[in-house]
Amino acid sequence: MHPHSAPSHHWDGILRTHRPRRTLAVSHDSPTRLLRCAQTARCHHCANPIDRHATTGPQPVSLHPGELSANLVPAAYRWHLASGVAYPTGDGSPWCRITHLTVCPAGTGEAALPAPLDAIRRRLAFHTRRLNDTAVFTAPPTLPPAVSDADAVCRPQRPVVQLLYTRYVAATPVEDIQCVAQTIRRTRCSAPVLVPGTTPGRWTLMPLTPHRHGARQLTLPTTDIAVYDLTHLSYSEQTRWRTQRCPAHAAAITTPDLALADWEPFDPLLHHALTATRLPTHPSPHP
Repeated sequence: MHPHSAPSHHWDGILRTHRPRRTLAVSHDSPTRLLRCAQTARCHHCANPIDRHATTGPQPVSLHPGELSANLVPAAYRWHLASGVAYPTGDGSPWCRITHLTVCPAGTGEAALPAPLDAIRRRLAFHTRRLNDTAVFTAPPTLPPAVSDADAVCRPQRPVVQLLYTRYVAATPVEDIQCVAQTIRRTRCSAPVLVPGTTPGRWTLMPLTPHRHGARQLTLPTTDIAVYDLTHLSYSEQTRWRTQRCPAHAAAITTPDLALADWEPFDPLLHHALTATRLPTHPSPHP
């Protein structure tokens, strides 16, 4: 007996076509390694969908899903995309994008908006209220939970990390920094960057402002802060930390990223409240 082959036509006589499956890939000349299919999220304040895009600056931007007519959006609110990167201006086309912060119904944007943008905000507010009524979404508290000074100093929630001769502020504690690479299941890798078997960094006290660029620079108090120093590691290891990858995905150059690296350039004035003046009690999860 011969195996039954798939019919070449549907039941209604239409020819059955087999389209080849296409795999997602990142172009070599792309300025970002992110896959756009995985960068959709929801706002923490209103639970509405957002699209996260890389920008020319250090931090990504959350855009409102979908394009809008450029005639309805003032020039000051227009954004456009080019090769996956968002730019805060129009590109001359009849369509544009806007940031979610502009129309967020949680009250984080401007109070007065043009009529087309205010209509979008009211529609998003209606969706947020419906999620609240059905207990699907609960708005976060206005003030963060109180943390004692001892806990904040012994385990910094956003530690200052020094690597590649630059200081950054991490979004999570050092042992919780997660790899951003894509797995074979097309999900984000759950392995941490600081895995057992690798050389960890060293907690040390460093001056708050190690260098002065000129006499006009604002003079800050000469205090020492706790810094997770990685400068004693090799260049490849520091690059792995900077790209926020585990050792397994650091060797896979062609593997795309499913999230942006959480590093934020350290500013002594902006991040003064995040600095710790003494070393943590438990510096690393493994020796």
